[in-house]
Amino acid sequence: MNTEDLDFLSALVRKRAGVVLSGEKGYFAQSRLAPLARHEGAESVEALIATLRESGDERLTQATVEAMTIADTAFFRDGPMFNHLRDVILPQLAASRPDGKLCIWSAGCSTGQEAYSLSMLIDQARMHVPNLSADIIGTDLSRRALEKAHSGLYTQFEVQRGLPIRLLLSHFEKAGDMWRANDRLRQSVRWRQLNLIEDRRSVRPFDLILCRNVVGSFDAETGARVLEHVAPALAPDGFLVLGRGETTTAASFEATSDGLGLYRRTHAANRVAA
Repeated sequence: MNTEDLDFLSALVRKRAGVVLSGEKGYFAQSRLAPLARHEGAESVEALIATLRESGDERLTQATVEAMTIADTAFFRDGPMFNHLRDVILPQLAASRPDGKLCIWSAGCSTGQEAYSLSMLIDQARMHVPNLSADIIGTDLSRRALEKAHSGLYTQFEVQRGLPIRLLLSHFEKAGDMWRANDRLRQSVRWRQLNLIEDRRSVRPFDLILCRNVVGSFDAETGARVLEHVAPALAPDGFLVLGRGETTTAASFEATSDGLGLYRRTHAANRVAA
């Protein structure tokens, strides 16, 4: 793939999704766009890009951006953080809600493993907090990723990445060579398509927002702006969770002291929201 095509792709993905491509961009683009090129009947990725540049077709543009931005994910990714949520954060939040019901947002949920992990975590935490329940919403830019998440269908390799065997057997059913989340697990999450770089203010407060391994793909300015968009959606005593090692310059948030990527809204941001 030539430099001109890579520059075109980089600019497109950055404009539409805020994502900054880095590293071996040529290899990455080839691996992500080859299936799309075959689906579109293009002879090669280069031919696909040529068609996109010439036609400006919105459907093809969106499909290209989605293919380039589907994030890698896994069940219970970063175990210590999930353990801390189960043992400390979820009981703490539930104790301050009369009905024990929480609203949780998995932002940039990709193919759904994080949101389903949260649902299974709620089941585990309920052993110590009997009235705990949660309304879980997963959002992502990619319609293709959301279709997979909604299907709850995963390969053997995918379920082996982070999913304990006891949870696999209790929450999934064999479906040929694949594993499908059972009805109860699939019905515990609602899925919505959403581009985080668009300023869409939430009309509901979330007690817990996970935006992990998302802002790190943006430049610092875009990442901070995205989190400023997210801030009004967080309850005053709620928590934002970023990926391990991710930080933000967003003025509305301050890190907690546990080192697990948890953030709280600042007092100033809470006063503005009030």
